[in-house]
Amino acid sequence: MNIQANPDLSIAALSIDSPEGRIVSDISLALGRGRPVTLLGESGSGKSLVAQAIMGNLPPGLHATGRVVFKGTDLLTETPAQRRRRWGRSICLLPQEPWLALDPTMRVLPQVAEIHRFVKEKDAARSNALAKENLAGVSLAHAGALYPFQMSGGMGQRAAIAMAHAADSELLIADEPTKGLDTVLRDSVTARLKREVEAGRLLLTITHDVAVARALGGMIGVMLDGRMVEHAPAEKLLEAPEHAYTKALLAAEPAKWEPQASAASGEVVLAGRGLAKRYDRRSLFSDLDISVAAGEIVSIFGPSGCGKTTLGSILLGLSPPDAGVVERRAGMSPLRFQKLYQDPPAAFAPHQTIRKGLTDLVRLHAKEWTAVERLLDRLRLPETLLDRLPSQVSGGELQRFALLRALLLDPAFLFADEATSRLDPVSQKEVITFLQEIVRETGPAVLFVTHDRDIAENISARAINLDNKGPLETAH
Repeated sequence: MNIQANPDLSIAALSIDSPEGRIVSDISLALGRGRPVTLLGESGSGKSLVAQAIMGNLPPGLHATGRVVFKGTDLLTETPAQRRRRWGRSICLLPQEPWLALDPTMRVLPQVAEIHRFVKEKDAARSNALAKENLAGVSLAHAGALYPFQMSGGMGQRAAIAMAHAADSELLIADEPTKGLDTVLRDSVTARLKREVEAGRLLLTITHDVAVARALGGMIGVMLDGRMVEHAPAEKLLEAPEHAYTKALLAAEPAKWEPQASAASGEVVLAGRGLAKRYDRRSLFSDLDISVAAGEIVSIFGPSGCGKTTLGSILLGLSPPDAGVVERRAGMSPLRFQKLYQDPPAAFAPHQTIRKGLTDLVRLHAKEWTAVERLLDRLRLPETLLDRLPSQVSGGELQRFALLRALLLDPAFLFADEATSRLDPVSQKEVITFLQEIVRETGPAVLFVTHDRDIAENISARAINLDNKGPLETAH
């Protein structure tokens, strides 16, 4: 299993149990200086639970057994108070959901600065100066005065990364650090993580992005259904995978997809004419024309923070444009214009089980529970997940529940904001194939936001590059 002789972090026979049974089984791996470890695998395979077991913040009701030895101490034998004292000092977790990690009542710069002030015990002036350097390191020098709700999902992700770098702990656990970032920012963050390794920091990365795993090198472990099905040096595993799932994972990278764009089958459902939007002195877009017809998928791609989500909010009437008009097909209920949120935790009641939320939706809109069951099957969502809280399922599973919920309302227009950004390539391809099937079967108009140009160009009749120079539309 390639366990090092004297690793700084050694995990042996780690298993995680829930009241319903074992969900992670017999995980063994090791981290040493200059030798990072990356975990790949499908959503819900247990990758993030391994990270939480190391950190000591497993969800309530879950219990870890085995050994997690960090610098000679078995972390699983420590008390909760002892584990917490390590947080931000010797061990730091970059969480999967920046929405849950950032304080919504604080501007970003003070959030980063307080790590230097209260964890690293620097004076106030030095803390602010260091925090500005941390934000500049992730291209957020201009964003220090913003609140989290004023930033895009990708900007929130980078803010969380800046906080993790500020902690400068010996062990960094990065859970989906490049989720929702465009290629340029993804590569920048990956390069930053590599520099951390070169500086002697221990790094465990959890990702669904094969390109990130390839760039980081070191060791790669592939997880499926709570088990490690393959574990090998990166160059060996990526060039000559042995397990069938690993082979499928590598084959499902979006760049390898066959183009399958669907043509419009009906009239225009929604259109924007001459749209413009500015924030402070920065123009996101101007004089933008866009239309989406029934049975058509139109994609928007571009850098993080370029206005993709803002454009969707304008089209849905959730935000006003500075100029231009939005036209929606007359006679349609507002409920038939639906949005899939970039950060699913923001769209679910945190203290309500998923079953309760769906049951209320079915009753309120006079739907049949059999429709839920059909969608559960098509989205590969086990019925056992229905009785969990949103925080008790993976980010990818919650993303698929959000899609299920939107489709229950028979949308005429669906704004899918990074609808597959939390999914591994296999699940991503399955969900997008399913969405294409829904478009062919029932004819909704779909505006699909993605940071991945390969996805945009492979699934869309038209793709709009909404970069900082203004929109550029291409047809396929």
